[in-house]
Amino acid sequence: MGKLKDFYEKRYKFILAIPMVILAFSIIFLINFYSEHNDIVEKDVSLKGGISATLYPDIEIDIEELETVLKNDIGSDFFVRSLGGIEGSRNGFLVETSEIDIETLENSLENNFQINLNDDNFFVEQTGSRLGQDFYKQMIRALIIAFVLMSVVVLITFRSLIPSLAVILSALFDIVVTIVVIDIIGIRISSAGIAALLLLVGYSIDTDILLTTRILKMRGEGEQWERLVGAVKTGLTMTVTSMAAVLVAFLFSISLVLKQMFLIIFIGLIADIVATYMMNAEILTLYMKRKYNE
Repeated sequence: MGKLKDFYEKRYKFILAIPMVILAFSIIFLINFYSEHNDIVEKDVSLKGGISATLYPDIEIDIEELETVLKNDIGSDFFVRSLGGIEGSRNGFLVETSEIDIETLENSLENNFQINLNDDNFFVEQTGSRLGQDFYKQMIRALIIAFVLMSVVVLITFRSLIPSLAVILSALFDIVVTIVVIDIIGIRISSAGIAALLLLVGYSIDTDILLTTRILKMRGEGEQWERLVGAVKTGLTMTVTSMAAVLVAFLFSISLVLKQMFLIIFIGLIADIVATYMMNAEILTLYMKRKYNE
């Protein structure tokens, strides 16, 4: 433990630089992504409007063949995902598009694959573009309001600018980095995904507040290093337990909506470990050394 303490004391500024570089890269990435897509995320039909169709054909269809057919008939704005088998051994497909109407999609599938679509093998949900866009704006507004209110509560709780800004910066890191990972792996975010980001606002400050409280409000109860180690042990236990629960839920859930929520929360929890123990902890260490010479 002594060697670890010496290593940390000598290199905590270098450790702090790592998440700062990641955050800077993430912001640049989102700016570039916004310039190309006019938004910071790719939205599914529940947020931008369109058709979400689930197909369980009686014949074998290759997903690449299906994508080629739809590209010729629809264009570029569509999304196809393979689904697990239901009703015996049949495999299915999820098709999302905002380009065409239901009848055109049905004709494309029936004419190209010679299948008869009915209520047993073809299910369609349609969202109006105005409704989807309005809902998206409301969810983003709720996310911003939640973040602002969280920031106010943190400032009131600690009544000290630097520690409060460290907690707020860590929460921002969690949200921004999670969105960047979502964009990189190509997830089309749904309304459930926005709800998962809202949950991350709460998750992200949980361990940060624990860490900050231990270091600031328990000053005098042991060395700063001991208080830091105690907060890290407790916080990591909480985070790893949550990650395990979310991972199990993701692996065994059959709902695409729930899978997306669990995946986003899992990504956010990984980001939270970096933000809390490689950024917030180092900012607090620097703050305590300069203010109290600890």
